[in-house]
Amino acid sequence: MTTPIIEFLEVSVRYEPDEQPTLADVTFSVAAGERVALIGLNGSGKTTLLMAAVGLVPHRGGIVVDGIPLGRRTAARIRDRVGFLFNVPEDQLLFPRVADDVAFGLLRRGASPEEARAGAQRALESLGIGDLAVSPVHHLSHGQKQRVALAGALAAQPSILLLDEPSAGLDPPGKRALARLLSARDAAMIIATHDLEFARRVCSRYLVLRDGRIALTGNDIDAARSLFRLDDEDEDVR
Repeated sequence: MTTPIIEFLEVSVRYEPDEQPTLADVTFSVAAGERVALIGLNGSGKTTLLMAAVGLVPHRGGIVVDGIPLGRRTAARIRDRVGFLFNVPEDQLLFPRVADDVAFGLLRRGASPEEARAGAQRALESLGIGDLAVSPVHHLSHGQKQRVALAGALAAQPSILLLDEPSAGLDPPGKRALARLLSARDAAMIIATHDLEFARRVCSRYLVLRDGRIALTGNDIDAARSLFRLDDEDEDVR
C-alpha cells in the first residue's frame, strides 16, 4: 500500500470554546501525485482544513505531511515542502515588486539569487504574466494578484500544493489554461473550490465538506455536484 503524502487523522478545529467546531473529526489521506478537490459552501471548513495542514490554525488530532507529523517544531519544515495559495492574495504578497515576491520562496529554500530570479520568471510566464515581473504589486488588479500569489506557490515546484480557490478571478480561458497547467504538474494537490467544472478538469477525487464534516468522498463528480447543489438550495432557504 502506498504511503500517503498527506494524512488527516480525526482532525478538529474549534476557534471559540463555546462555538460549534469548524472541523469535526475529519479523516482522509492523499497519495503522492493525487489531486483532490475540496468542495463546500462558505463556512464548511475548506480554508480551515488547508490552513491546519501547515500549522496556521491550532487543531486536535493528527496531521502528517510528507512523513512529518505536524507540530510546533516541525511546522516550518512542512511549509518548505508545500506550495500554499491563500484565498485572499493580499494575505500572501509580502514584497513591493512582483519578481521579488515570487522569488522569496526559492531564496528561503536555498536557491541563489540568480536561480531564484530565473525560477520566479518561469513561474510567472507559465501563468501568462511574465510581463508583470517588474511591476509594483500594489498596481495590480485582484486577478493579477491572484496569479502572482499562485506563481509564488508554484515557483519551487513543490511535491504538495494546497490551493484555496485558485481559479477565482480568472476568465474562462484563464481557468482552462490554469487547469492544463495544474494537470501537467507531478504534485499532490488539495484544491478548495466552488468551481465544479474546474475541479472536474483537474482532480480525480472529490471530497465534499458540510458543517465541518466529510459528507461525501469519491471519484463521481456528479454525486458531488448533486450534494453541493442540495446544500446550495438549503442555504438559499435559510
